[in-house]
Amino acid sequence: MSSLVEVLYPVPDMRRTPLSTVRWWESRRLVFNKAVGAAGLVTLAGLSLFAALPPHSQFIPLPFMLVGAAVYGLVANGCYTLGWMAELLARRVWGRRAPDVGPLLFRQGLIFSVGLTLLPILVAVFAWVFRMVAMVVS
Repeated sequence: MSSLVEVLYPVPDMRRTPLSTVRWWESRRLVFNKAVGAAGLVTLAGLSLFAALPPHSQFIPLPFMLVGAAVYGLVANGCYTLGWMAELLARRVWGRRAPDVGPLLFRQGLIFSVGLTLLPILVAVFAWVFRMVAMVVS
């Protein structure tokens, strides 16, 4: 099985105790942080590039970007923690009938987080296109 498949389709927690569920999630936090962090680096580079392109190029100060990235990382990790909390809540509500939602929540959360992290690049592209059109029209 490839590494990507192992990350996106992990084996669920078989013991299904609260502690084993938290361990299952926390054993994947580093993978989550690496994926979101890599997407964040791509986003910072893309934002810097499109902000520097003419017309009306702008400079985004590095400390501003790093503080924003750190805050975003903390919020992303807080949301990651909600994953195992949601799984524990599902087990509390439905008991043994609760489905193994951990792998699904992990996969969807990872995909959503990486996509959300890359979204500012799309916004920067549209802003640059808008600046180009405004320059041509005026």
